Amino acid sequence: MKSIELKPPYLIFVGDAVENSYAKTGLGMVEWRRDLCKGQLSLPEGTVDLGLPAMTLEQASAAGIESLIIGTAAVGGSIPDSWLDILSEAAIRGIDIVAGVHTLLNDIPRLREAAAQTGARLIDVRVPPKTLPVGTGRKRSGRRILMVGTDCALGKKYTALALEKDMKAAGMNADFRASGQTGIMIAGTGIPIDAVVGDFISGAAEILSPDNCPDHWDVIEGQGGIFHPGYSSVSMGLLVGSQPDAFIVCHEAGRTHILGWDDFELPSIEQVIGRTIAIGSQINKEIRCVGVSVNTSSLNNEEREAYLSALSARVGLPCVDPLKNGTRPIINLLNKEFSF
Repeated sequence: MKSIELKPPYLIFVGDAVENSYAKTGLGMVEWRRDLCKGQLSLPEGTVDLGLPAMTLEQASAAGIESLIIGTAAVGGSIPDSWLDILSEAAIRGIDIVAGVHTLLNDIPRLREAAAQTGARLIDVRVPPKTLPVGTGRKRSGRRILMVGTDCALGKKYTALALEKDMKAAGMNADFRASGQTGIMIAGTGIPIDAVVGDFISGAAEILSPDNCPDHWDVIEGQGGIFHPGYSSVSMGLLVGSQPDAFIVCHEAGRTHILGWDDFELPSIEQVIGRTIAIGSQINKEIRCVGVSVNTSSLNNEEREAYLSALSARVGLPCVDPLKNGTRPIINLLNKEFSF
């Protein structure tokens, strides 16, 4: 697996982002590593607010910032030319630059030259291991639970991290397995599944969650969405290679269409459950859904309770918002369904 070591404290760069959904790396770092995030920097047209103090690069240097983390990305994951002045200045000031986009920092001559002046590091997170196997489908020891989504950018990573935290608090043997750039930054290790050559995606997922002791749970961060017109291929490879015993469907209350693909309606939770079992049962006949995780940030407390209650009655599974109420109902079902 890929391991990285980032130097805190962090300055989160959100560029010109105007929608939170395109700043999920920055939001994820603030949610799960808040103590290490000391400021945010945006371009004049950017409106995303991470809730951190605004800093210039001069202020960041004076505050002892060690790493600038690119916290936003558009579809396709490029680094716009409009960012290069700021990124180059950061490197010249000796601040490491960390990116999880598909365009590699180390492929940009201007940034390499700037970093060489001070020894600043250019850290590309979205680079998979050089040698990965083709998937085998071989049954592995230990247990696995995978997050799957009705869409992208709606809480798969947050659900996995919250679930790991709650499982450990309950005395369970569990580890978060990061499959995306933000998860890797948070955990310090993982494999960026969507940067893996197609033939090796399921093999990479097998490496991500290897053999383990019988009572151990790998809590695997999901990617994309199995109905997604652009990203379903990575979702399918991750599902097959993860060989999950259980999965959680992740959803956002109120979302009706695939984000960025407005011609495509969101699949229902029941459709996601059905297709996930149909594909997943090829490599694990015992696969089952153990709950639904819902991002209810658009709802007030009364609406949230009514929404989750109605959804639970509809699908016959525990439904939670992991950041509001925790994941204990899902853990209870997990322990009931899987005894050791």
